[in-house]
Amino acid sequence: MPVVSRLKGYCFFFFSNEGKPPEPPHIHVRRGAARAKFWLAPVVSLASSFDMNGPELNELVRIVMENRGMFERAWHEHIGKIR
Repeated sequence: MPVVSRLKGYCFFFFSNEGKPPEPPHIHVRRGAARAKFWLAPVVSLASSFDMNGPELNELVRIVMENRGMFERAWHEHIGKIR
């Protein structure tokens, strides 16, 4: 589980085994037991969430959008190594 970043109390990561073929670029977010998954392309969008409220998800959308380039680069770099 490569951790890409820790921002504002959240851990942003992805899993090394995301299926065959791998899912499109996305990032997982966790804080304690709460978690969410965001698609990065073609636009940032919420894929799923568990135990996160609306204001928290809105903040996460903003954070993911601001860091989208970094998340996409990390995803392609890591997934490219395991294909």
